Amino acid sequence: MARLEIDNLQAEVAEEGGETILRGVDLTVESGEIHALMGPNGSGKSTLAKVIAGHPAYEVTGGSVDLHLATDEFGDEEIPDDMRVWDLLDLEPNERAALGIFLGFQYPAEIEGVTMVNFLRTALNAKLEEREELFEDEDEADSDESQDDEDAGYETSPMEGPADEGEIGVAEFQQILQEKMEQLDMDESFASRYLNAGFSGGEKKQNEVLQAAILEPSIAVLDEIDSGLDIDRLQDVSNGINALRDEQGAGILQITHYQRILDYVEPDHVHVMLEGEIAKSGGADLAEELEDEGYDWVREETLETA
Repeated sequence: MARLEIDNLQAEVAEEGGETILRGVDLTVESGEIHALMGPNGSGKSTLAKVIAGHPAYEVTGGSVDLHLATDEFGDEEIPDDMRVWDLLDLEPNERAALGIFLGFQYPAEIEGVTMVNFLRTALNAKLEEREELFEDEDEADSDESQDDEDAGYETSPMEGPADEGEIGVAEFQQILQEKMEQLDMDESFASRYLNAGFSGGEKKQNEVLQAAILEPSIAVLDEIDSGLDIDRLQDVSNGINALRDEQGAGILQITHYQRILDYVEPDHVHVMLEGEIAKSGGADLAEELEDEGYDWVREETLETA
């Protein structure tokens, strides 16, 4: 269980004279909740997602993004009292991922030559290794460094190879992958294909949900995962998102332009972003009102109360 707290977050494009995009975002997402973030193009929705994940194209100029861990254990790791709150802005993207932050991309990359199964197992093992290092105390870290020094110069056994590396071995991962693909109603042939290569738009988005299911995030940020989906694939992706929340307890921040996915993934909270700020928040009925009337009334309401 975790809580993501964003307070007065401000960010700009990370280049000289870069445009300011986020102008004071306040938002809290807890495990087990679904938040829909809506707004017109250029309002800062995707920028917020990337800043949470640590994308280097943006520079944070103010505010905070904190992750509160609300349990005594995180996977197999015990959480000391002084490591329950993490300032994500001080962490690298891989460290944020190890703590349970997941970003589902709007435009997933295609990688020829890398199979889905190898990519997913590598990602899972990397997350587990990074998480172990984050919660390692100083004495253990010093001991590990000493052991590394002692082992320096020794070649890896020829009996060990990529199939044996990492906490999760090939056989164990195959079982995990099969369970997750069945949960998401995915064809088993996906696993042997190259990562997103030749995938339809819907298959790419379904693959993003599969990655989240494998990595079991505390907070999953899904950037327009419903764009370009036909009705059948939309239902498949929606079922996967619901499973992330209902079966894994993840908190979901779902960025979308459209009401239609919210017919299948009912949000607990709906937020409207305008010009880099959360201009209005409400329940699921707010999304229906936006679908019918657009964003102008929210903009006018915001100006009246300014």
